[in-house]
Amino acid sequence: MTLQQEIVGNAMQMAVVSLQPGQTVYCEAGKFLFKTTNVTMETRLSGPSNSGGQQGGAGGGMGGLLRQAVGTAMQVGQRALAGESLAFQYFTAQSGEGTVGFAGVLPGEMRALELDGTRAWFAEKDAFVAAESTVDFGIAFQGGRTGRSGGEGFVLEKFTGRGTVIIAGAGNFIDLNPADFGGRIEVDTGCVVAFEDGIRYGVQRVGGLNRQGLMNAVFGGEGLSLATLEGNGRVILQSLTIESLANALKKAQGGDKQGPTGGLFSTHAG
Repeated sequence: MTLQQEIVGNAMQMAVVSLQPGQTVYCEAGKFLFKTTNVTMETRLSGPSNSGGQQGGAGGGMGGLLRQAVGTAMQVGQRALAGESLAFQYFTAQSGEGTVGFAGVLPGEMRALELDGTRAWFAEKDAFVAAESTVDFGIAFQGGRTGRSGGEGFVLEKFTGRGTVIIAGAGNFIDLNPADFGGRIEVDTGCVVAFEDGIRYGVQRVGGLNRQGLMNAVFGGEGLSLATLEGNGRVILQSLTIESLANALKKAQGGDKQGPTGGLFSTHAG
């Protein structure tokens, strides 16, 4: 059953979802806006991969309950380690069609992604807004050297299964395919919103350890690293980074400590 949704607004977009009787959508805690009275709301620690979006999905008596409890604990532990919300809110339409509204937490765009079961999607931390109960939400850790260098790229949200998932970001979105640009693009690490499975994500140093490399890192505003995206697939970038928004707010409040150069002189803790 396809999720009927409409993204409305401009500077701060919202997703208005129409649910058929019995249809369930879930969101990260804090992304819910409104609902009609015939839509039930339930908060759970388990994700849809653990419960299938329904209560009692484990089955198998005590063994099934134990497996469900262990699965829930592992999910909660992953989300806690990643700094994500610990709980999900589930919305189900009863006695006719229902309507639910969701929004992100930053001024910017939203996008509905359609998963057909063949390709996963990866998104930056906190991009997830809502999804059908047939879409599984997970955490992917970009470990090792790439994760330590990439900052925001260390923790990624992963979406698998079939159905609609709604994500949000800051500023305006642009869709690119690295294959259209010689197979590789280099991006500010804070501008990556989401990308399809099959795209290779990495982090590289800005320039070499020479005069120009140091100038790029210290005065260029990008720090020491850039994200690299390679392959053939869809990539979504955002025009506004959380760090630049935070620095603009600090400056407006008279508390800007970044200085005129940006780059390594920024004191934003991210």
